[in-house]
Amino acid sequence: MDIAQLQAYGYFVLVTMLVIILYAYIYHLYTARKDADGIDYEEFSNIALHDDIADTPVSRISKTQEK
Repeated sequence: MDIAQLQAYGYFVLVTMLVIILYAYIYHLYTARKDADGIDYEEFSNIALHDDIADTPVSRISKTQEK
């Protein structure tokens, strides 16, 4: 086994590990949408598209809610 063949195996293993990590990260993003407080921030993704004054708010804020 020469150095070129060893490099090829190492490259294959590295690329395979990176693909597995990428798919695990994407899976994590789509399964854990809520943060620790239970807020789903995907509701805020269209806020730039729906920013007219007549549009409904993304989330309601009660007047009794503390800041």
